Amino acid sequence: MPPQRREFPGDYSQQNLETFLEYLVSHNYWFLSTQDVYDYFLASTKKQIPAQYRDRPKVAISFDDGNKTIYTHLLPTLEKLENKYGRKNQAIVFINSGFLGGQVSLIKKVTCQDLREGLQKGLFDIQSHGLNHENLTKISLKSLERELSEDQKRLRKCTQDLDPDRTTASHIAYPFGAVNKQVEKYVAKYFVSGYLYDSRKLKIRFWPIDKYRISRLTVNSKHSAKRLIGLASGSWMRRIIKQLRV
Repeated sequence: MPPQRREFPGDYSQQNLETFLEYLVSHNYWFLSTQDVYDYFLASTKKQIPAQYRDRPKVAISFDDGNKTIYTHLLPTLEKLENKYGRKNQAIVFINSGFLGGQVSLIKKVTCQDLREGLQKGLFDIQSHGLNHENLTKISLKSLERELSEDQKRLRKCTQDLDPDRTTASHIAYPFGAVNKQVEKYVAKYFVSGYLYDSRKLKIRFWPIDKYRISRLTVNSKHSAKRLIGLASGSWMRRIIKQLRV
């Protein structure tokens, strides 16, 4: 937590974060990207899980809002673990491109170059969180369209030469977890799937699952590394853990 601002409920120490992530890496967890979740578990025609991943425990770790600490804290931790264990593990970062390089409520935000570095190193899965973190259920249809389309456009422009398959900004996490049928209809024009902020378990083995209402568990400073390890445990990817603000 930067010393120049007050503590927020979602703040999480780098030490606890590293302890948690190292447990997952050392126990051979498969860190799923948003596209992995869709391709292997949600698509109407699912891809076959590669043999090297089939029997591994599964987890998806996501960070919302694009705070600068995903670059200053998370990225170095992922690099450190890659060097120690010899394999890359991606984190999902849901970004508000309207805030890139800026500061919101004393919290510095990542720059395009920060995101590019994480993507180039194969450690960031960069996805959308709306242009300006608006509650999508409370804005005009014109504003809704812009929040979705412009965020996707800017994120893809930032990463275009590093992302030939255009996987960046193919999925969205709804700001405040707010979604309704109208929002879902517009989201489907631009994104393959949508993630909630509902602190519920995602149980992949039970069908059907609405690909535009994917549950995530929320995490804050009250969750010890030990508790997070317990939440992530399981032979199936049963939980998606939402934002650790480091």
